[in-house]
Amino acid sequence: FRYGAILFLFWTLNYTTYPRGVDIWAAEIVLRLRDEGRDIKLICASPYKGFERGWSADWQQRYNAVLRNADLVRYIYSGYSRACFQIRNEWMVNHSLLVIAVFNGQSGGTKNTIEYAKVMNVEIRADIDLNRNRSYSERVEK
Repeated sequence: FRYGAILFLFWTLNYTTYPRGVDIWAAEIVLRLRDEGRDIKLICASPYKGFERGWSADWQQRYNAVLRNADLVRYIYSGYSRACFQIRNEWMVNHSLLVIAVFNGQSGGTKNTIEYAKVMNVEIRADIDLNRNRSYSERVEK
C-alpha cells in the first residue's frame, strides 16, 4: 500500500529521511503547516532507533522534536547495518507517490534512491547541483 505521500530526499524527501539540515527543515515546515490547519501529515522513516546519537546536542534536539510531533514514525531496521539506509530509502519509495530530491548529483544514497524510484515508476522531481543553479524535473511515466 501507499500512503499517498511525497518522499523528500534532501542530502547536503509526506516522508523525510532527516539528515541534519534541509530534511529537518522540511519536516519542521510540514509540522508548521499541519499546526496551521492544513490537511497534511508527517510520516518519518528512520533507519533505526538511535540514528542521531553521533550528532550535536542541538541537532539531536531538533530531530527528536520532529519525531515527537510526527503523525507516524517508522523505524525500518532493528539496528545499524551497512544496508539499513538503502532499505529505509526503498521503503519510503515503496510508500510514496512522488519523490522530491535535492542533491549534488554525485553517487550515493540519494542517487541510488532516485534510480530505485525510476524502476518502481514513481514520479521524480529533482534539483541537481545546487551550487551551479542547474535543475531538472523528471517524470517517470507509469
